[in-house]
Amino acid sequence: MKRKGLSGFYGFCLCIVFSILFSSCTRLLGWGVLLWSVDDPAIPSGTVLPVYIRSNIDQVWVVGIPDEYRESEDSIDKFELPLWQLNFSKNKKDALEQAEAFTEYAKQYAETIQDGLPIREEPDNSARRVYRLRQGQIIKILSLSTGNPAISAAGTPLPGDWYRVLTEDGTTGYCFSYRLRLFEHTGGPLMVTQTVAEETEDKDLELVFSKTWYPESYSTMVSRGRIDLNDLSKKWSFSPGQDSGIAHIYLSNLDRSFPYTSIRRTGNRAWVFEGTNLQMNLRSDTTLAVQFSENGGTQRTLLFVALPGDVDDLIDQETERRKTQFDGIYSQGPVFQSANYGTLVFTEDGKFTWTGFNLLSPSVIPPSVPGTGTIDMGIYLTGSLQNQYTGALTLRFDGAGSRGPSLNFMYVLDSQGLRLEHAPDSVMDGITVVRRASSPLVIYFYIPGR
Repeated sequence: MKRKGLSGFYGFCLCIVFSILFSSCTRLLGWGVLLWSVDDPAIPSGTVLPVYIRSNIDQVWVVGIPDEYRESEDSIDKFELPLWQLNFSKNKKDALEQAEAFTEYAKQYAETIQDGLPIREEPDNSARRVYRLRQGQIIKILSLSTGNPAISAAGTPLPGDWYRVLTEDGTTGYCFSYRLRLFEHTGGPLMVTQTVAEETEDKDLELVFSKTWYPESYSTMVSRGRIDLNDLSKKWSFSPGQDSGIAHIYLSNLDRSFPYTSIRRTGNRAWVFEGTNLQMNLRSDTTLAVQFSENGGTQRTLLFVALPGDVDDLIDQETERRKTQFDGIYSQGPVFQSANYGTLVFTEDGKFTWTGFNLLSPSVIPPSVPGTGTIDMGIYLTGSLQNQYTGALTLRFDGAGSRGPSLNFMYVLDSQGLRLEHAPDSVMDGITVVRRASSPLVIYFYIPGR
């Protein structure tokens, strides 16, 4: 009797267990919109599916197969989906609304035509990269996005749009369409072209992509602390073109584009841009050598550098330095008079008027030039001169229809006045005064009333 009782009890327990299991597979958890089509069973993206189970351990949903996609009434009516492949809602109404909003892009996919094309965290080509696409890889278009247009190295917007996209492993982000081939998938197996297995990440190439590469001369300016605003500009640079598939060298005297299909590593920190004669070599974390063939086959190598700070910051700092120097002169004057060389008057906006300089013409100041112009604080003193002079400046005279003549001076500013010492071209090295002239012309201006 005891055994009969135990057998009945065990049978009752088994019934309860099976009932729980059965009910868990039949009770609806919610509904979801299929983001990426499945082949078996063949269900297109955008379809609303009933959801029964979410497994965080296996990272899957158990979903139902709509009747129209079942092969027969006796066939399996449920299957598993990766969590990333479905957008879940607790009720059918919300799921249907999401499906309606998704209709325009439900069948839209894209194939990348460039190896290394980035998917970014935000719709901006300066945003952090979250995924690196392989050439021929298929991605799902989720929606059109509004973002900053992708910009070429020449500073012009690239044609195309930003899309929110999904990869076959569940990564989401934003990709610019310039190097994508968009297509509509209406049914059948979706052929995901993967010519090679996932490549090992090239950390050196990522380093190249992560930096902005400027002409080598910029590094020289920064290290010497002598910034030439006539040569310093964000637009002069080398861009490997990971967003556009077009590498671009853009300098004041050179503008070359190199459309490529992929970037292939050829050696230690060396790569070639497939489909072009362009190569690059990372000589250090901050120095990049770029080599290409010019007309006639001549090899040309250019060096580019990554700066420790932003170019705009350098421009702002140099602009402020020049303003501070000029303000020092202006606040002491702004009127300065000389017994022999006339009167020099500065205005707050950096202009000057010089009258009575007849004794300096034509030996120093060309004849027939007006006595007006602009003061420029953009030249420097070499180290040995810095303790002898307050600074250096350029007086740029106005010209008739063209740029007028310029005169460089070292100067000493004190409470009594302004002493100018002419720095002819023979004592200049670029924008630096390197020594005094052999027979220097010194002009002393005093401050009226002192």
